Amino acid sequence: MPTRSKALIVTRLRSLSGGIVNALFAAVLVAGSLQPAWAQLRFIPPAGKRALLTGYENPFVVLGDEKRRLAPGAVIFDTHNRMILPGYLPASADVVYTTDNTGSVMRIYLLTPHEQKRLDEAKR
Repeated sequence: MPTRSKALIVTRLRSLSGGIVNALFAAVLVAGSLQPAWAQLRFIPPAGKRALLTGYENPFVVLGDEKRRLAPGAVIFDTHNRMILPGYLPASADVVYTTDNTGSVMRIYLLTPHEQKRLDEAKR
């Protein structure tokens, strides 16, 4: 008789643990999809300069009518704030960039339409 009760307990625990795992999985999915509003914003440096990126030829980028050198270790952020390699730059994009003390481009931020609108309203 004890063997049968152990088997019953094991069966119930397995079914219960499957339900708990499914509930936890669902909770994680829901929590991941509910991003607070602040998580959607990103920091664009106020000292950055705005320009139209129109070209890239290693190690130079064309910003406006200027051909500027990318600094060693330059970081480029796409519209989702992910770091991308220079080879993945779009052919044309509205950007904000910063330079180092030698004038080389240190950071480039590809702007979203919302950020473009916000900067246009701020006359930047």
